[in-house]
Amino acid sequence: MANVGGMQRVAVELYEALNTHPDVALDALVLRSSWRWHHIVGIGWLFTTLRKIRRKAERGEIDAVLFSSMVPASLAPLLRKTLAPRGIPMAAIAHGRDVTQPGPYQHLLVRRILGALDAVLPVSRATAAECVKRGMPKNKIRVLPNGVDTARFSTITDHAARRRALVEALGDPAQPLSDEALLLCSVGRQVERKGFAWFVDEVMPLLPDDVHYWLAGAGPQADAIAEAAGRHGLTERVRLLGRISDEALALLYRGADLFVMPNIPIPGDIEGFGIVMLEAGMSGTPAIASRLEGIQDVITDGANGHLVESGNVWAFSEAIIPYYHDRPALEAAAVRAARHTAETFSWPAVADRYARTMRALLPAQPDASSVNLEEVISRG
Repeated sequence: MANVGGMQRVAVELYEALNTHPDVALDALVLRSSWRWHHIVGIGWLFTTLRKIRRKAERGEIDAVLFSSMVPASLAPLLRKTLAPRGIPMAAIAHGRDVTQPGPYQHLLVRRILGALDAVLPVSRATAAECVKRGMPKNKIRVLPNGVDTARFSTITDHAARRRALVEALGDPAQPLSDEALLLCSVGRQVERKGFAWFVDEVMPLLPDDVHYWLAGAGPQADAIAEAAGRHGLTERVRLLGRISDEALALLYRGADLFVMPNIPIPGDIEGFGIVMLEAGMSGTPAIASRLEGIQDVITDGANGHLVESGNVWAFSEAIIPYYHDRPALEAAAVRAARHTAETFSWPAVADRYARTMRALLPAQPDASSVNLEEVISRG
């Protein structure tokens, strides 16, 4: 779980929510490994999982199989002959890049996987469209959102208290941050599609001197972000925090004023959802985000943030600056974001939709009061 956010955290939190669902008898096959060895260990785990599912199916121990992403769903074509005659449906969650990843995986596997599944459960309409492009019939697609652990994140309405806790934990004397400063934050892998370097290069120079931007995460764009800050004399206002602990992440979400998701379109690399926006929203930090791809299924304009045109410098700056001048409006937006996120994306509510969706895939049974669900989770 060293990565910030991502499919692994979603898989584990969905497992925990389904495991307490009254209508689901859950048996999870989980790959547990460090991210460093994940791809090596994963090969052996896939073969072991294949054998286990076949044996369970032959013994009548499972009603349905749910893959946590398209990666473990690579087993679906190999399982089809065993499961289909027994009326055991297979479904896979599709996140985005696990569908659009270019290269041999794309050409050799994705279409075969989709063809073997009884249903695909994309986390957004954008990911659903990518599945359709690759041959998945629309009648086999059910869009189900990601959820958020409402107990893990909390909202503190006292702005000064939020700011003090953050500065004590992550503050840098060389980059002072006052209680009055407007703090923007972003969280995620620092890759081109996230738009972090673009935001520092194009938007930050337009904002008042007392607007700061802190970024958590790591990735190949880290140097480009730092260089952009240096070009514009922003090194005291732009901070690269690197990977941070879950505790520090919670403080960052609460201590920041606005969450920024400035994604830009990159061919073959899609933002399937954006779980970090839910985590920020649950913490009372509304998002200013690109109207792009799966982000549009997370942000409801005016409820948990604002959607603006991707790559539009003035749209981003004009969405941020009013909150710099109007603190009461910012506090009201924080309350709305937390309420909307909890009501719309709590894991119990999302898990119930998964349970009902999987039940609908089962052959008609007179006593189908619960689902024996095999969840296959590839966890890094």
